Amino acid sequence: MSVPQTVGVRPARKRRAFSVARWLRTFGTLIGFLIIVAIFWQQRPTTFMTVTNWLNITQQVSILGVVAFTMTVVMVVGDFDLSVGTMASLVGIIAGTLFQNEQPVAVAVVAGLLAGALGGLINGFLVSYVGISAFVTTLGTMTIFGGLALYISGGTTIFGRVIPEAFGNFGREGLVLGSITIPNLTLLALAVLVLTWFILEQTVFGRRLYAIGGNREASRLAGVRVRFLRLLAFVVSGLGAAAAGLMLASRLASANPKQGDGLMLNAIAAVFLGMTMSEEGEPHVLGTLVGVLILGVLANGLTQLNIDSYIQQILTGGIIILAVTLSSLSRRGQ
Repeated sequence: MSVPQTVGVRPARKRRAFSVARWLRTFGTLIGFLIIVAIFWQQRPTTFMTVTNWLNITQQVSILGVVAFTMTVVMVVGDFDLSVGTMASLVGIIAGTLFQNEQPVAVAVVAGLLAGALGGLINGFLVSYVGISAFVTTLGTMTIFGGLALYISGGTTIFGRVIPEAFGNFGREGLVLGSITIPNLTLLALAVLVLTWFILEQTVFGRRLYAIGGNREASRLAGVRVRFLRLLAFVVSGLGAAAAGLMLASRLASANPKQGDGLMLNAIAAVFLGMTMSEEGEPHVLGTLVGVLILGVLANGLTQLNIDSYIQQILTGGIIILAVTLSSLSRRGQ
């Protein structure tokens, strides 16, 4: 009788160990985020954990959030887009140039969004229909978009009276609710988050994107229009980059051909951080939100601690490596 009892105990221990490992894979990043918040709260108890500061954080990460949320769509299908930063800069310059020519805000916004969609269309066509790798394609278009921004602007910043007051005010004002003001940029980022979540999690289009990311060839054999859907994913990413470029230009009331630099790296870092919260290691937009908040809280907290900005860059790079490592280990464990 003693042998069956011994045999019966060991599988239970294995199941418990597996459950703990799975729980840590799912919630480890979230726990790490809460630990970071707790550390900064302890270091700056009077300034960090305030409504004003958290509204400030949401405004600071709103532009990155829009890029990261739409980047999630591309990464769901197994691709990525290196051109989002320079596309954001280019769209800001396009809007600024139109303002110099006394065009209304609506025209500049529509032109910027169309430019982003066109850039995404070019990326998607080259990747999906021509067959060039996403890395090579978006590396090339990243250089092209950056060059166009410098060429159109002449390498100078567009600012001053040419920027309409209404356009600049949008990025600095917000919705007043009693004693607090929710920034317009925060509300816009929240709208993009909800829309992206709905598309990916609640529509047939989103389920097909996940199917392509899981097994591209099986999806094609099942009748999914793999190439067309991959193209649409890049268009979404281009539109997100364009929206971010307009938001950045509005917040700064200026357009600089290099002001989108850094968005791409941080957006990829945020998506990879979100992937560590999935058992399958898949991108999910709510996980991306946590990744965006981690980067935003780090930047805000380190600034309050008077730590140099280059330390933030080092930490961001380390976070990317850690996130990719954890995501890879999670897939290997599955």
